[in-house]
Amino acid sequence: MPLPLRPSDRPTVSIPAGQLRLRGVLCTLVATVLAIGISSALALWGERSNATAADAQQDVYEKFPEPPRTYDRAYARQRAADMAALGAVLFTDTALSASGKQSCASCHSPQNHYGPPNDLSVQLGGPDMQHAGVRAVPSLMYLQTVPPFSEHFIDSEEEGDNSTDAGPTGGLTWDGRVDRAAAQARIPLLDPQEMANPDIATVVEHVRAGPNADRLRKLFGGHVFDTDEKAFDAITQTLEYYQSQPELFAPYSSKLDAAMRGLARLNDQETRGMRLFAAEDKGNCASCHRFAVPGQLPLFNDFGLIALGLPRNAAIAANRNPSYYDEGLCGPMRKDLADHPEYCGLFRSPTLRNVATRKVFFHNGVFHDLRQVVEWYVTRDTNPEKWYPRKPDGTIEKFDDLPERFHENVNMDPPFGGKPGDKPALSPEEIDDVVAFLGTLTDGYYDPVKQRAAAQNTTAKAAAAGGTAATEGAAASPAPAAGH
Repeated sequence: MPLPLRPSDRPTVSIPAGQLRLRGVLCTLVATVLAIGISSALALWGERSNATAADAQQDVYEKFPEPPRTYDRAYARQRAADMAALGAVLFTDTALSASGKQSCASCHSPQNHYGPPNDLSVQLGGPDMQHAGVRAVPSLMYLQTVPPFSEHFIDSEEEGDNSTDAGPTGGLTWDGRVDRAAAQARIPLLDPQEMANPDIATVVEHVRAGPNADRLRKLFGGHVFDTDEKAFDAITQTLEYYQSQPELFAPYSSKLDAAMRGLARLNDQETRGMRLFAAEDKGNCASCHRFAVPGQLPLFNDFGLIALGLPRNAAIAANRNPSYYDEGLCGPMRKDLADHPEYCGLFRSPTLRNVATRKVFFHNGVFHDLRQVVEWYVTRDTNPEKWYPRKPDGTIEKFDDLPERFHENVNMDPPFGGKPGDKPALSPEEIDDVVAFLGTLTDGYYDPVKQRAAAQNTTAKAAAAGGTAATEGAAASPAPAAGH
């Protein structure tokens, strides 16, 4: 058996240098050809892919044309109805939140007159649904006629009298920092303590990838998703249209509305309460929550911003920081009026419609019972020990939810005012009467739409018979209820 060759004994093959160079050139050429082929294939695939995507996008543009710039009344009504219908769907869509568990309706409950669904001072939200807000949830009802915010609002009940400057008035939210429902809708969608989307692109992607994308394209055209801002504006517009439906958000269907149309009567206690509500030396509630507007069903609101000097609410997590204050019109949420100390502590007054069904009151949600609210109004200054804590020296720390340097902004008009020990403007029995009257402002007592239809039917039958018929509620200018 031959022994294996040692490395030094193995034969060597000598390849001429020219052949080596040729092999190198051939290898390089093959590699280059392969690279070019692969690159060309990838480029071709990319071009075809881009062409396919472009074709698909063009198909979308053709399928969903831009809405016409001009249109007739029938088209406008149908478009408004379609916008509101999509807005209703998005209003209840939990996919529009970071948690996937919260929608607009979670805080603005349709079953609770678009106010909070519970008695929590502030609602929970955020990505984990454990982030507490800092303000109570307001109702979204009866906001259609709220004027844009103005520092100097000129208005008067006397026709032609423009001499009265009502001061800061109007705007939506507790501090009036936006003027349109579409702008208001942006706030909870992007607030880290609410629906907590990090940016508008996230909201847009939820809709683009969801079942309502084509409905949005049908309304705004195939280009609606070309930019995030354009799509986000479209989304919030549908929410605004939804909130503009009078049958849902301004039905005027309370017992008082029925009484003003001659379809019901207030009982004795409710009538007494209405008089106390309006009397300047008693409740004086109508000074802010106006309802003596000729020819109109009342909104119970003058849209003004006012500092009430509320007690501090320990249930709000942010208030555990003793240096934190929600100063309303001058911050911290509103930024543009921070240099106006005279506005600190001012918050917009809400409508009192449906107030009897609420379980949380005022911007800081400090009260949870309507009778307690009325009692606080009339005893804030005469019995402050009932509402405010004591300082170490034993004195009452009034208006403890507002820095002391802004206490001069607190309203002192009746029923406020007086000094400790004075007689409150309302007795306990009178407080009960006012609360009873406020209960007549709850919608759902009757159906105005059905009533109008019945009245029109009665009129039509009478006309067909050649006679006359008295039509309930047909007066163009409803008369106030008895005792108003």
